[in-house]
Amino acid sequence: MTIRIGTRGSVLARWQAEWCVAQLKQRGIETELVIIQTKGDVVQDKPLAGFGGQGVFTKEIQRALLENEADLAVHSLKDLPTQPVVGLTLAAVPKRASYYDVFVSNTFDGLQTLPAGAKIGTGSLRRKTQILYNFGDKFIIEDIRGNVETRLRKLDEGQYDALILAEAGLERLGLGNRIRSRLEPPFFLPAIGQGALGLEIRTDDKHTAALIAPLSDKKSFLEVSAERAFLRTLQAGCSSPTAALALFNGEELVLHGRILSPDGRKMLERITSGTLLRHAETLGIQLAEELLHQGAAELLC
Repeated sequence: MTIRIGTRGSVLARWQAEWCVAQLKQRGIETELVIIQTKGDVVQDKPLAGFGGQGVFTKEIQRALLENEADLAVHSLKDLPTQPVVGLTLAAVPKRASYYDVFVSNTFDGLQTLPAGAKIGTGSLRRKTQILYNFGDKFIIEDIRGNVETRLRKLDEGQYDALILAEAGLERLGLGNRIRSRLEPPFFLPAIGQGALGLEIRTDDKHTAALIAPLSDKKSFLEVSAERAFLRTLQAGCSSPTAALALFNGEELVLHGRILSPDGRKMLERITSGTLLRHAETLGIQLAEELLHQGAAELLC
């Protein structure tokens, strides 16, 4: 049986899908790539939040799964909405790559060295608000769309002084040399699931589930499960900027969650931990509820 793998057509998305192809091939499993264009790929002239940011890179691929046009979807997990889709299951999360955001510039070494008025390009409200919270109106932060290569070209053309990108994407594309510095937690928290891949299948497809099970990493799955439960409980589909990072410290899972106001002037955050590793999602739910009790609802939407 050939496993049909649904993916976007961008260079990075294809890299991720080809990685899965290689892993399955090592196990003697035949595959076929199914390239699917998503709304996020088509609409390039609007900020993501401006035309329904959640699911713009995943809905069409999920539809292909449900309509039996693909057997396995490979997502950048940070793009996959946390609200479950009836009939689909997040079946595997391979070992997570770097979760860091990074600073990219041809002139400057980091946010701290950028002069006032410098222009920063980012397509992420989460990144924008964390910069605003820490630096106020010191910089000009402008939306930027397009794949990684397009964004770097715009930087090289002088349209921006710096970009904020995900380290995992740059490394996967062999562009790690463009990184000037990392934006380290707790100063800067990543997107939920950043650096991880999510392998999604039809819930009743036990055959594909068994084939991809060896690709999943238990600790990575637990970490992102805690983060995704945090977002699902706190945000419930809202586009307010939210960040979280769950990491193991020995057998203890430590979760740091953060939510900011859309103007970057207010921030709430909290850290919690637990050793009941089977209940990683409970950790995320509890942390979200604690922030809601602190008044996070006022920052939502």
